[in-house]
Amino acid sequence: MTTNPAHRWRAPAAACTTVVLWASAFVSIRSAGEAYSPGALALGRLLAGTIALGTILAVRREGLPGRGAWPGIITSGVLWFGLYMVALNWGEQEVDAGTAAMLVNIGPVLIALLGARMLGEGLPRRLLLGMGVSFAGAVVVGLAMSGQGGSSVLGVVLCLLAAVAYAAGVVSQKPALAHGSSLQINTFGCLIGAVACLPFTGVLVSEAADAPLSATLNMVYLGVFPTALAFTTWGYALARTTAGRMGATTYAVPALVGGMAWVLLDEVPTPLGIVGGVLCLAGVAVSRSRQQTGPTRGNPARPVEGSRHDEECQAERT
Repeated sequence: MTTNPAHRWRAPAAACTTVVLWASAFVSIRSAGEAYSPGALALGRLLAGTIALGTILAVRREGLPGRGAWPGIITSGVLWFGLYMVALNWGEQEVDAGTAAMLVNIGPVLIALLGARMLGEGLPRRLLLGMGVSFAGAVVVGLAMSGQGGSSVLGVVLCLLAAVAYAAGVVSQKPALAHGSSLQINTFGCLIGAVACLPFTGVLVSEAADAPLSATLNMVYLGVFPTALAFTTWGYALARTTAGRMGATTYAVPALVGGMAWVLLDEVPTPLGIVGGVLCLAGVAVSRSRQQTGPTRGNPARPVEGSRHDEECQAERT
């Protein structure tokens, strides 16, 4: 079965939407984090995301995902929606922004390695080359941002923990998408993450009473857009490619964050930061590029990933 050419843009568009919204999250976290502690901010964000996703799920009447989806939903909910958000919020308070950026960007590398080990995805040369270039760019961006704060052992550990939780959550979510839609998987994953963060309820209530409206609105924004919308578009794209390639795509985030901070916060990037951002984008372009082989040139409708799983995804999910 061939794929409708009009549908081929949907997965790349979904991935781009996710990357842009996740980049915007760093700007909002900076504002909300001044009034909310790490756990309270994570819980408020997840509650807003759960309400948004649950409403859409009810309107669409999609119901529950298949039984086979639940191990991945629970794992990604606890690790990615819950642990990752708390650890990242906390870690960024203990280390400078540059150190946090470098440590968290180990995540896509771990995704590729775990995807190869646990999902049998393989490690194509273009993916490895692109990730190497992007990681070098992330290090350069981190060096450009360093020197604006101190670093602690606790902060380094928390950022590394966030990277590991992020990678494990992505890899565990991938098989779940074979048993339910992205909306279903992320709605219940977000709900499980919110339940895991319920111990921070008292802190959230007390801090919300004193927080400025702008900080609370940023927390709600984080839940509706970088969480509810971006995680759903992420799942849509993840179901149609490998975890490794999707992880590599997120290396565009540091470059976009620099641009957004320039426009929205008047934080002019340094020449070193610009070089790092260009490297990040170049690496993403390499990792997402399509390698043409003899058989695929003769059949343009053949999925570029070259695996039976991708052919099934293209035929069944468009």
